[in-house]
Amino acid sequence: MGVERRLRAREAGFLAVAHAGEEGPPEYISDALDFLKVKRINHGVRCVEDAGLAERLVDEQIPLPVCPISDLKLRVFDTLEQHNLGLLLLHGICGKINSDDPASFGGTISENYFRTQQAFKLDAADIFTLTKNSFTTSFLSDLDKQRYIAELVQAKSE
Repeated sequence: MGVERRLRAREAGFLAVAHAGEEGPPEYISDALDFLKVKRINHGVRCVEDAGLAERLVDEQIPLPVCPISDLKLRVFDTLEQHNLGLLLLHGICGKINSDDPASFGGTISENYFRTQQAFKLDAADIFTLTKNSFTTSFLSDLDKQRYIAELVQAKSE
């Protein structure tokens, strides 16, 4: 897509998101941030190969929706247990679980959560954090974000 069309898309209110750093190197993530001015990197799991980039993602609060099942299908990781979602979170990166074209890769959002929970033995607090990250970094209005997060907090306390 040419620069002119990207600018028109932004002027029309479209949000910039890129798939980067899954099969390609961390530089693809940097390029998406620098040239496309994206506010979210879908996948991005290879960002930890560049410490400066990982720090930048934390500093700029760039969320990384990761799709563990598609990462397996694409052979980014050999097993779900080898996935680096935990490492991303340890770095302070705002990771969240997502699905990626379930018709092609399999794995609905609930299956991605379930299998990731099993692989990492995530507890309720971990699932709460990942789910809250999903709402916090969504493209919902601030009011809708607050409402859904309040419902999540209420469900946690019940």
